Amino acid sequence: MYKAVRSRLIEFVRDRSGNVAVVTALAMPALIGATGLSVEVSYWYLTQRSMQNAADSAAIAAATNGTANYAVEAKAAAARYGFVDGTNNITVTASNTAPCPSGGATCYSAKITGYVPLFLSQVIGYRGTATISATPQAELSASAIARLDLLPREYCILALGTSGIAFGTNGAPKAELKGCNVMSNAGARCNGNDLGADYGDAAGTNDGCGVVQRSNVPPLADPYVGLRTNITADPCGGVYPQMNKPGFPSKNTWTVSPPELALGGVYNVCGDLVLASNVTITTPAEGAVLTIWNGQLYTGTKPNGRTLSTSSGSALTIVFTGDNGSYTHSPTGDGTLDFNAPTTGPWKGIAIYQDPNLTKGVDISEAGNSPTWKISGMVYLPHSSVTMSGAISKATNGQSCFGLVVDNLLINGTGAIMAHGACDEAGLNLPTGTAPTGRGALVL
Repeated sequence: MYKAVRSRLIEFVRDRSGNVAVVTALAMPALIGATGLSVEVSYWYLTQRSMQNAADSAAIAAATNGTANYAVEAKAAAARYGFVDGTNNITVTASNTAPCPSGGATCYSAKITGYVPLFLSQVIGYRGTATISATPQAELSASAIARLDLLPREYCILALGTSGIAFGTNGAPKAELKGCNVMSNAGARCNGNDLGADYGDAAGTNDGCGVVQRSNVPPLADPYVGLRTNITADPCGGVYPQMNKPGFPSKNTWTVSPPELALGGVYNVCGDLVLASNVTITTPAEGAVLTIWNGQLYTGTKPNGRTLSTSSGSALTIVFTGDNGSYTHSPTGDGTLDFNAPTTGPWKGIAIYQDPNLTKGVDISEAGNSPTWKISGMVYLPHSSVTMSGAISKATNGQSCFGLVVDNLLINGTGAIMAHGACDEAGLNLPTGTAPTGRGALVL
């Protein structure tokens, strides 16, 4: 019996069957936890990847929208991916003042936050990062930053003023700026009519100007300030006679019969220049420069307003320059300006140029009406407050091109601008800025 028991004990000690089951039983909690964690991590990754796609789409949608409703657009884009703000503990937020990676704070951002439940990962003691309804869950989030694509954009109207409303309208139902873009370095407000301009951009808030309206566009530098170096030295010796005062010289009153007057190069006038008859300027192909020092160009009163025009093949630039004294530096009267700018030379494309050093006597209260403007080219009035009350059309012998740079502009009532679309042919390089194209693009 002893031998039998001893033999059985030895066999039991040597028997290894079932040892794997024991090891497996001991390792099972860790195996289940590791497998569960790997499966759940994969699930989290897929969910987070989908969430990131939704955030990218939301940021692009917000930037493309670019209006006060950008956040609504962002949430709608996220919802198309199944991430509905306020549902199933999903939060979608958007901002239009996100810091741009390249600098500035005009980008649009979108952030999506959500939660996923825990399953087998709890076996190894992982309790998640949040508790929702007493249930441990893992928080996931994704964010993206976008901005509108930027491309060069030409403007036929540029308001350089940097405060308040630099560009605006009251009604202006006759203004038709199709094919033209407008830009304000401050705010823009158009009451009653968007002017039909393709794009209306503003460094501040754009309220109603342009078919496509953009706010918070980078401001544009003065593109023509450097042309001042083309102005010749003052030949007047400090004498600038004004009309209606004793001693006003006859040379400052143009009475021409027949109306043709040949000019070439630079023609200087000291003080006011008065049109006492219609005058048609004939010039060489490169045009002429009429420079008026500390004076106005007076075109007469109704019903005897006079016309200053250029003949076919001729071109003219009118420069107002001088001092900031008690002078008027602009065209005045009830006549008509009917001329086109040169297409070559240092004043290429410039029809009227107010010296940027002038800050007084530069405002124009009835542009297009007193006098009437039929001008092809750029009218540069950088420190002028301009109210446009009449219609501006192309010169009789010029291209359909009109540009205007002012400090601030109000198009009033029946004011209209109708000459645009052929500025390349007119030799005018319009003010060009970097502006939104209307399509958002991811930047981060």
